[in-house]
Amino acid sequence: MTISVLFVCLGNICRSPTAEVVFRDRVRAAGLEEHILIDSAGTGDWHIGRAPDPRTQEAAGVRGYDMSSLRARQVTVADFKKYDVMLAMDDANLADLQAMQPADATLTLKRFLDYAPHSGQREVPDPYYGGEDGFAEVLNLVEEGAEGLLAALRERL
Repeated sequence: MTISVLFVCLGNICRSPTAEVVFRDRVRAAGLEEHILIDSAGTGDWHIGRAPDPRTQEAAGVRGYDMSSLRARQVTVADFKKYDVMLAMDDANLADLQAMQPADATLTLKRFLDYAPHSGQREVPDPYYGGEDGFAEVLNLVEEGAEGLLAALRERL
């Protein structure tokens, strides 16, 4: 059995690629890479084909995550059939996805931080226009969410 997961933020250059690489690392460490497929996308089209933001890559690199091979893409209607779980980084992303979601889609669609209830936050804040510390905060939240998501998916496998 496999479960496919898509992480979604606005431009697919900060939060969702961070979630993709962090979660991929957790899945690999658990020996589940053949059972859990992982990708990320954005609701907007501004950065299609671009690498993650350099500040995102730098913050991730400090913690040992390599996202140099990732390129931004936009969510498509086909993604609602391709993925089993689609996780939005914030409420605006969730609303955009809900508006796109076909009536016959059967995937789980929710906020990523629903898997990190102890974080005290519902949304992963967008660090794009903030300072350098915002990228570390995103990593902290994503690492916590990745642990909770992995535990929840293990129950489904």
